[in-house]
Amino acid sequence: MYLTAEGLAAMREELAHLKRVLPARIAETARTAAYGDRSDSAEYKDAKGLLRRTHWQILNIEEQLKRVEVISSGANASGTVQLGSTVVLEHGGTQITFYIVGPLETDPGAGRISHLSPLGSALINHRAGDTVTITTRGGAQEYRIKELR
Repeated sequence: MYLTAEGLAAMREELAHLKRVLPARIAETARTAAYGDRSDSAEYKDAKGLLRRTHWQILNIEEQLKRVEVISSGANASGTVQLGSTVVLEHGGTQITFYIVGPLETDPGAGRISHLSPLGSALINHRAGDTVTITTRGGAQEYRIKELR
């Protein structure tokens, strides 16, 4: 699982936040359970559901953290597009800049695309000056790599 250093920090912060709110969620579940008949208590069911989701999120993040590989940003020695590369492309007369990241951090509107996306995977291992073509529903699209950072 590939993350930038910022993505790793955000994941660790989310885990810390969930662990901070867990005691309050446990207490709320216990408080609503004390009302008696749990089978008809919407308040208990909501509290229990939130507690289960919190436990699941904590376990999920802890498992993901075991598999994280941090992406180093910037140009690499090979001079090719890799995870962590910033790529300036020319497409249809306009320039577009993308940062190649793992799937958990994609945000195309902010210029962050996954190395597994059609464009991201087409760019991997190419150099400045190369042209890559991807096929979309609208037909073939060509992108020329202007710069690699």
